[in-house]
Amino acid sequence: METRQPYSNEDIYKRRFQRSKSEDDQKPLQVISHDKTGNCKNKPSQPLLLAFVMLSTLIFITYSLTYHNHHYKNIPRAISNWKWGGGTDQRYVSHLEIKWDEISSVLDKLSAKNQKINGNIGFLNFNETEISDWKTHITQTNENQMVILHLDPVDKNVTWDSLYPEWIDEEQEEEVPSCPNLPKVELVQRKRLDLIVVKLPCETEGNCSRDVGRLHLQLAAAGLAASSRVNHLLFVTDFFPIPNLFPCKELVVRRGNAWLYEPNLKVLGEKIQLSVGSCELALPFKPRDGDYIGNVRREAYVTILHSAHVYVCGAIAAAQSIRMSGSNRDLVILVDETISDYHRSGLELAGWKIRTIKRIRNPKAEKNAYNEWNYSKFRLWQLTDYEKIIFIDADLLILRNIDFLFGMPEISATGNNGTLFNSGVMVIEPSNCTFKLLMDHINEITSYNGGDQGYLNEIFTWWHRIPKTLNFLKNFWIGDDEETKEKKTRLFGADPPELYVLHYLGLKPWLCFRDYDCNWNSDIFQEFASDVAHERWWKVHDAMPTELHQFCLLESKQKAQLEWDRREAQKAIFKDGHWKVKVRDPRLKKCIDNLCSWKSMLKHWGETNWTDDRGFNPTPPMITKLKIDR
Repeated sequence: METRQPYSNEDIYKRRFQRSKSEDDQKPLQVISHDKTGNCKNKPSQPLLLAFVMLSTLIFITYSLTYHNHHYKNIPRAISNWKWGGGTDQRYVSHLEIKWDEISSVLDKLSAKNQKINGNIGFLNFNETEISDWKTHITQTNENQMVILHLDPVDKNVTWDSLYPEWIDEEQEEEVPSCPNLPKVELVQRKRLDLIVVKLPCETEGNCSRDVGRLHLQLAAAGLAASSRVNHLLFVTDFFPIPNLFPCKELVVRRGNAWLYEPNLKVLGEKIQLSVGSCELALPFKPRDGDYIGNVRREAYVTILHSAHVYVCGAIAAAQSIRMSGSNRDLVILVDETISDYHRSGLELAGWKIRTIKRIRNPKAEKNAYNEWNYSKFRLWQLTDYEKIIFIDADLLILRNIDFLFGMPEISATGNNGTLFNSGVMVIEPSNCTFKLLMDHINEITSYNGGDQGYLNEIFTWWHRIPKTLNFLKNFWIGDDEETKEKKTRLFGADPPELYVLHYLGLKPWLCFRDYDCNWNSDIFQEFASDVAHERWWKVHDAMPTELHQFCLLESKQKAQLEWDRREAQKAIFKDGHWKVKVRDPRLKKCIDNLCSWKSMLKHWGETNWTDDRGFNPTPPMITKLKIDR
């Protein structure tokens, strides 16, 4: 049988032209004209009109052939049918000047590792001039290897806010949340690719991590790489690619604005199966407990204490709640030099493995401000002896086993406000180079709230929404109606628990009288007040070994503060009436400092005096023996 040779693009063009010409020759020439009534009629052509039409046709044919010859003279046959990705949609346009020596250096790096690109290269979001320049400057590539990747832009109504809405109907009570579909890459030429090259736009000056076009291009490239088994991706951009989609540990080399990655294709394929944004849950609203096995030795729950010891009691209670939930994962706590040996001993005996860290100062914080050292949380990424960690704030309780979260990628978290996630519970994949990434930009990136949560939201803009029951906030919004308040109260106290995690906002339970939630006694904190949630925390406290209760005792100054707030609530005649409750908290009779006469402090409360000096709080010796039954 005779082998059929594939037609070149020029052959195809000629055949189409000849066919259309022959078809036109077979048709009788007709001219459409209008009669006086406005109806169309076919009339015999007149000599003058016929001559005009023939002349016009000749001019058109001459122009077409001239354009054809010029076009194919300047564009090689191998790439003449390429489609250009991005089009004129400004969300995809990149004005970045390509440094060809940097790209050449990156490709040379592959050659040095015996990974030279011998196969085809797919180009995404490059214009014709840049393609032509590539052939001129990158001598490692011949034109037969070059394949254009076509990607339709997303609809104009797709914005970052629509991809990351502040709220979705997680319970599907009124609607089923859904994310918009993003177009995928079209391979015009079905060829195996060894490399995908993507030029990323940056619409927003300085930080373009929330550009829709930029996100779309990266997800599309990731999808093609995973499905077509493409070993390398090269991004041309000044701003780093999505760090939890293309982690820095997979970065082969960077030269200026050229970033070459060798992704784990299995993991990449799993990631792109997730929702494109937080417009859908990445987990079912009611996850199935007990399905996840994981790697016990390489997974841990982690929290952090720095600059103050007032959260030691909270961390001990959190450890107790994790063990009560049935988890046997490691418990790791990061502490700095301000946490005494005494408090460390309590943490360790509660089950925490102590890791001492050096604090990281927030360069944009004022001296002695609440957020001065909260960038110390970046140290979480240095826990590289673990593959996955679930970070938890020290002011929450784990009510049900959440080990299945270890199966989720970085960053998985609940929604906060706007397009942001809440960092109180989040899945992290430790990596020293991610830690370096966080540190490299602390002087450039501004946190929306001045803290670590705002900063992390600027780095990890591509995050995955988990159900709010995994970080349920103890608060009542101003707009909550009575039905909503009753529902929250029921969830706070449900037994067996329906919530997985209860996060205590406002004044913390261990810093209140145990008789009731002291948030009631301050008008600015009443939105956080719940006696039911308060009682739940104290049940966990009472389940702790009695030797650990001493870490939850009240300092004299805190006792005075609580009594002062109660008296102020009494003066204001707060309607809830908690100020009327006779306090029987046994901790009132136990003194742990040298200021035991706390009632006398009330005479001069609010004045700057010696009671502000924390030096009056002696540090007890560390505990050396304690038996804790688990």
